[in-house]
Amino acid sequence: MRTVTATAAAVTMALAAGAASVAAGRLASDAALKAPPGRPLPTEPRLTVHGTAAGQITLTRDLASLRPGTYGLGGDGSHAVVGPVLATATHTADTVVRRLERVTHGTLAPGDRVWLTPNVYVGDPRSALGLDHADIDIPGELGSLPAWFVPGTRTTWIITVHGLGTTRELAMNVMEFLTSRHFPILALGYRGDLGAPRSPDGLNHLGETEWRDLDAAIRYAVRYGAGQVVLHGWSTGATMALRAAAHSGLRDRVSGLVLDSPVLNWEATLRALAAARRTPGALLPLAVRAAQGRTGLYGAHAAPDGTPGRLTVPTLIFHGPDDAVAPWIHSRRLAAARPDLVALQTVRRAPHGAMWNADPKAYEESLRRFLTPLM
Repeated sequence: MRTVTATAAAVTMALAAGAASVAAGRLASDAALKAPPGRPLPTEPRLTVHGTAAGQITLTRDLASLRPGTYGLGGDGSHAVVGPVLATATHTADTVVRRLERVTHGTLAPGDRVWLTPNVYVGDPRSALGLDHADIDIPGELGSLPAWFVPGTRTTWIITVHGLGTTRELAMNVMEFLTSRHFPILALGYRGDLGAPRSPDGLNHLGETEWRDLDAAIRYAVRYGAGQVVLHGWSTGATMALRAAAHSGLRDRVSGLVLDSPVLNWEATLRALAAARRTPGALLPLAVRAAQGRTGLYGAHAAPDGTPGRLTVPTLIFHGPDDAVAPWIHSRRLAAARPDLVALQTVRRAPHGAMWNADPKAYEESLRRFLTPLM
């Protein structure tokens, strides 16, 4: 009887441990599958505001606060824009002083917890940039998709699509540049975004299903006058662009791809986000398996469509070694395999999805050279 009781107890403990592991893996996978738009990714550290002065803000010293370039500064109920580190300001061992470009809304006070974000602009193209635009609804397979249309005179349209942790406001970083070259712009909100339908399971599929919303945007653009489209995607938005270029019924209208921090290996991205949540290394494989079970990312469905043989149009990639979410090595391999189609612009000291922020002028010059033959 003691042997039977001990065996039963051991089995119960094993089942309990197994269930706990499955639950832990499921929770860890939420870092990618439930990443809310407009909220910081777990790889982005929280910083403390230590003080503000005319045109200056003092932040916690961190590798993030020392990044070069221009960033949004998000907080709970506030948004500001910060420029480069001020070399002439007085810095302590624990703080960094950056240029404070403007406070968009809310206030900044000592003790506030904030984070750097690629979203420099908030609002809409008219309120943020003074650009005429139309708020439109694009028919998608799950319902109407909100989008901004900024008119232009060219027949090549730019369709922009954001990725993890951001919103369609991210496209405003490049809108002034694109409108100065007379490109019509369609900035897409897709499933899971504010004002868009939810995914049936409430999860982010890292582009595997979301690309169909981008396909709907391509169909809309062609219906309303686009002769060709260039797809400009960030993060999983870049993954969506690759899938659309490979699978859309109108893929012959896609004349080019601009990929910023593309997620070319979803397992690596999921592991990185789970690890940033301090998931123990032993549980990371469980997080991957949980994501597969929850989203169906198996076999062909998990292929990134960034494989060399599937590329058929000129592609410009912005990526760098400091991306902690989507490993740079995969972009390097793609560029090396297809030098006939792919140009890789390496951007250093820039986090995921923020290649423009690190050096806007250099980014836009590369974009100008790429787009000129596609006009």
